[in-house]
Amino acid sequence: MMSTLKQRVLVTLAATLFAVLLGLLGGYLAGRAVMVHIARLRLDAYANHIKATRDEVVAENRALLAAMNSSQLPLCSDAAIAFMRRIVYNSKYMKDAGSVRDGKVVCSAVLGRPEIPLAMPKPDFLRPDGTELYADPELFRIGDHAAITVQLGSSYMVYNPFLQRDLESPTMHYTASAYNSQTKAMARFLGEDSGASQAILTTEGPAQVGDILYATRCSPQYYRCMTAYVSIHDVAAGHRTQLLEATGLGGLTGGCFGFLLSFLYRRNQSMERQLRRAIAADELRMVYQPIVDLATGQIAGAEALVRWTNEDSVAVGPDVFVKLAEERGFVGEITRLVVRHVLRDFGPILRAHPAFKLSVNIAAADLSDPEFLPMLNTALDDAGVGPQSISIEITEGSTVCHSVAIETIRQLRQRGHAVHIDDFGTGYSSLSYLRDLAVDAIKIDRSFTQAIGTEAVTVVILPQIMAIAEALNLQVIVEGVETKDQAQYFASTSQPTLGQGWFFGRPVSVKLFHGLLEQENKAHIPADAA
Repeated sequence: MMSTLKQRVLVTLAATLFAVLLGLLGGYLAGRAVMVHIARLRLDAYANHIKATRDEVVAENRALLAAMNSSQLPLCSDAAIAFMRRIVYNSKYMKDAGSVRDGKVVCSAVLGRPEIPLAMPKPDFLRPDGTELYADPELFRIGDHAAITVQLGSSYMVYNPFLQRDLESPTMHYTASAYNSQTKAMARFLGEDSGASQAILTTEGPAQVGDILYATRCSPQYYRCMTAYVSIHDVAAGHRTQLLEATGLGGLTGGCFGFLLSFLYRRNQSMERQLRRAIAADELRMVYQPIVDLATGQIAGAEALVRWTNEDSVAVGPDVFVKLAEERGFVGEITRLVVRHVLRDFGPILRAHPAFKLSVNIAAADLSDPEFLPMLNTALDDAGVGPQSISIEITEGSTVCHSVAIETIRQLRQRGHAVHIDDFGTGYSSLSYLRDLAVDAIKIDRSFTQAIGTEAVTVVILPQIMAIAEALNLQVIVEGVETKDQAQYFASTSQPTLGQGWFFGRPVSVKLFHGLLEQENKAHIPADAA
């Protein structure tokens, strides 16, 4: 009898262990299947976004090249250069336009008429219609950013290299390929080297090789394809905790139930839900970066920057989670949290020192949110802080809805806020927007600052931006100042300029920032008062 009982126990344990192993396997496979399915959906959406953006870019490029080639203006005349500059200023995606003769650049919207014509390199690709493509000509590079150039006939256009930022993803990758259907030639112009075969890169639809998922979208009329791709290994590595928990649930409940729980768990652990929980629990934190008067070296203000560490202890960049909140329609909650924290952290300083300016970034959706202005006014009134102490920063991209932006900016300035255009020079708007928007200041993007001391085209543009700001009576704030030479470059200009960057200080907590202010105040106490 004892032997029979022992056998039953052993059989029960073996069967239970077998069932648990099957459940673990089923839970793991189910969790992995859900993870791969979600990755495919996101990859498809990413590929569609890339194709739509690039189609719009190429369509504008072709239209502008056609306009330049059909122009009857004398080559490189003052009228022709003025025409090219109007094209560039009013374009959405181009940064330069010019004319070529005998294989050399003889004039352009940015360079004017160089004393010595600049030789164009050999094209990297030739389309069947005679269009020549240059993947990364040194002549037009801006810092580390490639400036794709397209030439047709005697005219060429240079793409805005910063457009690639809109195509970047924290988890997925892409590559853009041009191909000649007649010669079967192909060349990569944007993104990373995927290592995929030419068949995958030029064939519409999904594909998988090993653990790499691909999604290709082609535009036959433009002779090019865009391929988005992601590694299943990278997806799994980024969700290792969720995958292990799904496996554990599968061991307890079986394959089917484990699949359901894995799906529900993954849904609960999405970035959007984590961010919503963090906002509700007031878990986003603020850091502050000094803004310095370059003439005196003293701190004139600070920019408030929001930070978030998710539930997996991974720091998520604001360019990711703020964009996510804006896309899902709850970015206003982040804006309210930022305003609340800023007034709590700096209320006493702002009340005691009205000249100290604190800059707060707002999203494009805030400009059209009817609750934004009343919320801001109420928060300032409750804190006893004047609106002149809070500067509002908006990006060039947020002014796409022109009429809404103009009205909101008008109301902000009427209330007493200064309005700044952030990352100036990298967005979609032209310089003519400055006149229409009637802002108070521009913040020159760090890419321009880091071009100082190099031969990049950006250096040529900097004096023009400074001159326009001076003509429009705009305050200039320079981002990304990391060296003494960069600071001295802007300090030596004829107009008052503020600077911001690691040379003056990194973003720090409110406690450390208050310490910086105390040190500065002590350093400027007169000797006879000490």
